[in-house]
Amino acid sequence: MNFGGEKMEGIQHPIPRTVEEVFTDFKGRRAGLIKALTLEVEKFYQQCDPEKENLCLYGFPNETWEVNLPVEEVPPELPEPALGINFARDGMQEKDWLSLVAVHSDSWLLSVAFYFGARFGFGKSERRRLFQMINDLPTVFELVTGNVKQPKDHSGAHTNGSKSKSSGKAQSRQSESQPKGVKMSALPKEEDKSGEVEEEEEGGEEEGEEEEEDDEQGATLCGACGDNYGPDEFWICCDVCERWFHGKCVKITPAKAEHIKQYKCPSCSTKRARV
Repeated sequence: MNFGGEKMEGIQHPIPRTVEEVFTDFKGRRAGLIKALTLEVEKFYQQCDPEKENLCLYGFPNETWEVNLPVEEVPPELPEPALGINFARDGMQEKDWLSLVAVHSDSWLLSVAFYFGARFGFGKSERRRLFQMINDLPTVFELVTGNVKQPKDHSGAHTNGSKSKSSGKAQSRQSESQPKGVKMSALPKEEDKSGEVEEEEEGGEEEGEEEEEDDEQGATLCGACGDNYGPDEFWICCDVCERWFHGKCVKITPAKAEHIKQYKCPSCSTKRARV
């Protein structure tokens, strides 16, 4: 790694110098790490051979990742990821090992971001703004474990019913003829915020159920990229881990989904194959 422009596979990465540039760098590295620990977990698992020397998981600004030996420079020009992640691979349950790597990955991402902030003299307000931008994203650990927590949405923007993880039914606005075993959804559009107060629902029980549904929709994040849903985006839910994914992130189209009786995400598919 070179601070004059970090290199990976011949690609030169520019040095971030502003809050926005550091945040963009953070998001790119984070996306690469999430990819390694979810969509490409089988490839990541195989590369972390316990028989090899101390290995680290690197994320890069171009949303790629790499398992490699630590840099030789002492001290390194950038903070280094956790060393020796491969040694614990076979001594733990796979999900626990991946969770451990995810926690260390979150720590490394923060250290790199604030290293750039310190190097280029970010003041108190700039550091606060950078942390707030980072803090609005779910952590790598939350996405890998499926324990994403999100504040309750008080905007009343989610209106078209919520996904039911226990029902196993299709939740698509565009089609009611989806196979029962496949959970997928073009999640609802947000309403225009006109400032008008919606009429109260009759019956306290119905109102409580609607609030619960709104909470569940508000907490829906893609298990691959970690982003919220957007208007008219196609989603599909894994029948094993019950996490939602953008169709584009797992390469599933609405037409292809109609022929899937039970959908397994890439992570669950590779786990079952290994067993």
